[in-house]
Amino acid sequence: MQFRTQIPISKSNNPIDYNSKILSIGSCFAENMAEKFDYFKFQNETNPFGIIFNPVSIEKLFDRISKQEMFGEKDVFFHNERWHSYEVHSDLSNSDRQELLESLNKAITETHKQIKEASHIIITLGTSWIYKNLEKDEIVANCHKVPQKQFSKELLSVETIQKSIENIVEAILALNSNINFIFTISPVRHIKDGFVENQLSKSHLFTALHKTFDFRLSTFDYFPSYEIMMDELRDYRFYNEDMLHPNQIAIDYIWKLFSENYVSEESTAVMKEVDEIQKSLRHRSFNPESEQHQKFLSNLQLKMKKVEEKWPHIVF
Repeated sequence: MQFRTQIPISKSNNPIDYNSKILSIGSCFAENMAEKFDYFKFQNETNPFGIIFNPVSIEKLFDRISKQEMFGEKDVFFHNERWHSYEVHSDLSNSDRQELLESLNKAITETHKQIKEASHIIITLGTSWIYKNLEKDEIVANCHKVPQKQFSKELLSVETIQKSIENIVEAILALNSNINFIFTISPVRHIKDGFVENQLSKSHLFTALHKTFDFRLSTFDYFPSYEIMMDELRDYRFYNEDMLHPNQIAIDYIWKLFSENYVSEESTAVMKEVDEIQKSLRHRSFNPESEQHQKFLSNLQLKMKKVEEKWPHIVF
């Protein structure tokens, strides 16, 4: 007898393997999944411009990347003793203006190259709520703790989100027509916006995404991470202390479902080998000088060498 409902997930026709090159963009849940890709030693790049929550800001970045439109002095500003850009996350902010511009433009050049070489791109949409800078009348990706009075808060319409998704796809396909898309909606609830407002925000993302693609017929994939969290894991024991973000148990479970359906069966054996090595590397011996531990280390080195020889991009 089943005591919970399970979300049906279709297997991808273009699964990820150890030759794949993956680019993950979007909300903080993209970072959770990227940590899994990194742990299992896939070729993965994540959020080169930091966490981006709304689709319009993601669109703006991909437009820049596809055109290789570099950041200039007009695109940055000084606040609280640091230089920032409204187009990127505060993780990239810098006390030196020139260093910030150099890092932003390096990210554009490198991401342009990564898209051209990528086999898969994973886009995680977080929210439909946006903040618009009143002075410039522009949607920002991050407010950088600038006073609230300088922004208006708005809810993106379904039509605006749909247009952004279409423009994102167009910009990426202009660089790489063979890339495989995986879309998902972040399972993180943005309760600061309000409970009703969070549901409204997510519903706009769902409607826009599913109006853009019929995923049953499309070559693009849709992974139901939000649905898994809200339905299969509908219990607060699967949340962090803030009761908003999925905890490690939930992330592990969502990754399990993702890997079962979006990673090739041939790669599963490699993942198992990598997992065993990773756990061994974290092992701490009570007696490091013992013969038994030295033998353990020797066997571990052989396992690592075997994997690294077969997959040159893997380095432990």
